[in-house]
Amino acid sequence: MSVVTVEQRGPVSIIAIDRPEKLNAINRAVAVDLQQAFAAFDASAQRVAILTGNGGKAFSAGADVTDLPELWRCVPTVGITTEKPIIAAVSGWCIGGGLVMAMMCDLLVAADSAKFSYPEGKVGITGGMIAGLAARIPHKIAMELMLLGEPISAARAYEAGFANRVVAAGSAVEEAVALAEKIVDLAPLALATMKRFVNDGVLPKGPAELAARYGSELAAVRGSEDAKEGVRAFRERRKPRYQGR
Repeated sequence: MSVVTVEQRGPVSIIAIDRPEKLNAINRAVAVDLQQAFAAFDASAQRVAILTGNGGKAFSAGADVTDLPELWRCVPTVGITTEKPIIAAVSGWCIGGGLVMAMMCDLLVAADSAKFSYPEGKVGITGGMIAGLAARIPHKIAMELMLLGEPISAARAYEAGFANRVVAAGSAVEEAVALAEKIVDLAPLALATMKRFVNDGVLPKGPAELAARYGSELAAVRGSEDAKEGVRAFRERRKPRYQGR
């Protein structure tokens, strides 16, 4: 069964984690399917993507500890690479890796039921990418989330500049679509340039984000057809025929 759904509303794609019974926890299949869904979005004529979670109780409860994913795969600007805008539509819990994913989107709409939490200090583990939160909201509020492990409300997230809109429960996706429909009337090359300048030249990148980005590039090389051809050619004692893919 698919753990990610894709709905197209004209030029807007709604990409959703579909594990509501697990509070949309990210397992290995979710990470891979999200990465593939966004790769298809990037290669298509679609203009804006909305990232959300089905069911209403959670955007995502973070990494599934019973089936740990390569979380970098589904993090925007790391495993998800596109110069098109991505809007997070958050309802219910947004925890751990889910918070990192939402943090890395370009815009964020929160239902008034949304709760944002990074409790990894309580369980003794962190992927480290959350450090980027301190570049996106006031330092002390970012540190409060990380060091106390206590959730903050949608209203506080809005006050801190983490959310662009707070709407009634059940309305986050529709509000995100409304924002997206405003974006699709604008010049895509100009938007892509501004997004690229912000992500590549303005926002700092922490050690975990850099490691994940370089790791994803190396993984792409290791999994390429050229890598497979190189191994085959070595075994067959012939000159490899590389094609750059």
